[in-house]
Amino acid sequence: MKTIRQITILGSTGSIGDSTLDVIARHPDRFQAFALTANHNVEKMLSQCRRFQPRYAVMLNEKSAEQLADAIRADGIKTEILSGIESLEKVASLPEVDAVMAAIVGAAGIRPTFAAARSGKLVLLANKETLVMAGRIFMDLVRENRAALLPIDSEHNAIYQSLPHQFDGDFTTAGVSRILLTASGGPFRCAPIDSLEQVTPEQACAHPNWDMGKKISVDSATMMNKGLEVIEAHWLFDAPADKIQVVVHPQSVIHSMVAYVDGSVIAQLGNPDMRTPIAHAMGYPERIESGVSALDMFKVAQLDFEEPDFNRFPCLRLAYQALTTGGNMPAVLNAANEVAVESFLQRRMPFTAIPIMIENVMRTIKPEDLTSLDDVLRTDSLAREKAHEWLTTLQ
Repeated sequence: MKTIRQITILGSTGSIGDSTLDVIARHPDRFQAFALTANHNVEKMLSQCRRFQPRYAVMLNEKSAEQLADAIRADGIKTEILSGIESLEKVASLPEVDAVMAAIVGAAGIRPTFAAARSGKLVLLANKETLVMAGRIFMDLVRENRAALLPIDSEHNAIYQSLPHQFDGDFTTAGVSRILLTASGGPFRCAPIDSLEQVTPEQACAHPNWDMGKKISVDSATMMNKGLEVIEAHWLFDAPADKIQVVVHPQSVIHSMVAYVDGSVIAQLGNPDMRTPIAHAMGYPERIESGVSALDMFKVAQLDFEEPDFNRFPCLRLAYQALTTGGNMPAVLNAANEVAVESFLQRRMPFTAIPIMIENVMRTIKPEDLTSLDDVLRTDSLAREKAHEWLTTLQ
């Protein structure tokens, strides 16, 4: 009899959480939602608890947890309701948990993702910030505790599938020449650069290919999303910055590629649906049905590729700069970007000010090494403080 794998989903009410639950629902004989977590979306969490009956539901926001607990009791559901960051860490590390889908957007996802790795879990990593802010520390933690790590981002999952089996980070032995990280180019790939100052949050969130949350959509529009993925790829695959090339591919059909020294280029293709990489990671090493329709090559018909324009997308340049500098700079980059995106979405500054804020904060904070998660969180706090200070100069 096959054992049912118990899954904790960090960020179940987001788009990755939705897709993960969809895959779980298709394979009730293989997976069970053990714990679901969210920030404050009580209505959606209640709906998920009604359907999946998890052992735990955690709301980061205490008042939201109280509201959810009242609704759960009224429904007679046996799910236990918890709140706070410590509870997120708890449900990511309990002995009953087999795998943790780390899908909380932003720095808030770091501590529970660390807890999962520290407990030796299978970590399905969709939280960019864990590797961007604390890459070396997190990867050391994974190795020390014999945790397993599988990437969920469609690009990194594609690279994982395109690399040799049991790839150990040695490009020379594996015959790998470089990693080709594809990017859609977002909604402003062809827009006149002088028109970007008037971009609205609604326009920035209208991604041409992917259905994503607001923060990730804005990151895609600035191409910071791809910059963060460059940093992730560095840590996941032990790849130097000059071995990671971003390729703009508007159709989003090729999710990424690996070039080899013999001239071969191996790519992973598929429809732009996150259930494909999620199902790949959840079923690994087996292949399981994801609910994604087969790619129709005749409808695709054409695949285009372009070099990224660093003048149009200065955030991508800043991400490469942060990776090359190393130490605390990726964490500074990430924190400043989170404040910048939030400020733009609140209409407190224009779209074109996002990279200006980030670069200002990176210049303000002195580069230094990070040796612990506390160092990372202190850097994050300092960078946010400097970003807010810069914002006041615009008021």
